[in-house]
Amino acid sequence: MAQMMRKFVVSNMCVVVGLTRRSSARSLATGKTMPVKKPDLPPEGEITKSVFMSQSTDIYTNLAMEDWMYRNMDFSNHHVMMVWRNEPCVVIGRHQNPWLEANVPFLGEKDISLARRNSGGGTVYHDRGNLNITFFTHRDRYDRKYNLEIIKRALYRSFGIKSLINERQDIIVRDKYKVSGTAAKLGRLSAYHHCTLLVNANKADLSKALAKRETTATPSTPSPVANLADLDNRVTVESLQTAIGYEYLRTPALHIDDAGERHISKQRGFQFVNPTEDWYPGIAELRDELTTWDWCFGRTPEFTVSRSFPVPAELLPSKLYSATQELIITMTVEKGLINDVTLNIPPGLIESGFHGEASVITHLKGKRFTSEALAALEDAMLTRHLTGDIRKLDEKEQFVAKCFDQVVNTV
Repeated sequence: MAQMMRKFVVSNMCVVVGLTRRSSARSLATGKTMPVKKPDLPPEGEITKSVFMSQSTDIYTNLAMEDWMYRNMDFSNHHVMMVWRNEPCVVIGRHQNPWLEANVPFLGEKDISLARRNSGGGTVYHDRGNLNITFFTHRDRYDRKYNLEIIKRALYRSFGIKSLINERQDIIVRDKYKVSGTAAKLGRLSAYHHCTLLVNANKADLSKALAKRETTATPSTPSPVANLADLDNRVTVESLQTAIGYEYLRTPALHIDDAGERHISKQRGFQFVNPTEDWYPGIAELRDELTTWDWCFGRTPEFTVSRSFPVPAELLPSKLYSATQELIITMTVEKGLINDVTLNIPPGLIESGFHGEASVITHLKGKRFTSEALAALEDAMLTRHLTGDIRKLDEKEQFVAKCFDQVVNTV
């Protein structure tokens, strides 16, 4: 099986790369941009299908597998549905803000990975109770509604579960509960559409992992969710991937119809795939890029976060300040780095001994919006001490540091 798959994949890779190089060579020779000629795609009857079952449960590896197939395989006469599952993780869309969409500190505490995918769409939680599905086709044969109808038909045929596809192209059960979200990536030659199905996911961790932070940006709108296993206990990840796989293979490539068992026998069937460098040369480099801080966090659009904190009475000269005093911390973050900081320090806190706003801001600019920034803040306050042997924050500085930590490390 391994040798057959390697041969098949490398064959497709060579075709795509060869076409790209010849086109580039012609453009260089003439000095002109050559028009892209649409390929003559084969008729429906000549398209075969495969169901690839990933043997990895690592989110970065499976995302790299998607990207490798998208870049290297030719889907003109071969459509592929890949099914895969992951250890606990949160996956954000290509242009999303992880601090806005996920509870980043909670992810760290629970050892839940955070990944940014190459497609758009919203944020989703994965664990071993999710079934993830990716449909690959040629760009001109992309049809998201067709893919969702395959899933909808499989749920009803195998489990009697009725569902609907809403205007956002989510799959809904019992009129309001979301069991599947969806996203896609469309290129010049290839396209893929992927979605995740909640089978028996940990909904408590899902809720905590996707807790929202208050910022000036606009977060995704959460929907009430349900596990398919709650509707029918026969639904497991394994039984569902088999049901959807057979529904995919029995359906013609370009239109929704039941072509039956005879059609299944003409397809390439189910194939285990191992997303390793041995099977897919270059996949390790793609995975490495997906794990970097610059990709997961550094691609975040600019946002601003602001929080206010009441100053404890014991830190103020109580005879002069009876009204509530508040410390307000506002930060602008760009590409995951702190771009601007404002500390609105109440008069009572200044009068009681806290100083040095300018030096604090200087130390924080350019730092990652993580505990790295907290360390820089503490260092900035320590450097203000007049004597070098004092290496401990006083109680007022400790209060400011605690507030800053809550801005960076809590939702």
